[in-house]
Amino acid sequence: MSFPNWLIEEARLVLLRILNEMSSYRANSSTLQDQLDKAWGISLSRDQVKTELYWLKDQGCVEIVAENANVIIVKLATRGQDVIENRTRVHGIKRPSA
Repeated sequence: MSFPNWLIEEARLVLLRILNEMSSYRANSSTLQDQLDKAWGISLSRDQVKTELYWLKDQGCVEIVAENANVIIVKLATRGQDVIENRTRVHGIKRPSA
């Protein structure tokens, strides 16, 4: 697997983990991008973060709560939590380590 593909799979898992840590299981794309960069060392543009959030939505892992031209607000879905807790696997999301 190429490094860019590995990084995207890692970023998708981390996005789900960040949402799982939020008290309401929701966050906006700007906050998620900031957390990816500062807390996890994964540097993606805001557009890349939005693209990955829409991809996660298509996989049933997050729900889009609201959106405008600048940010989208997403909420962790049950399937996303199942991925984090290693109860299910989604091709394209890195498998959590034991």
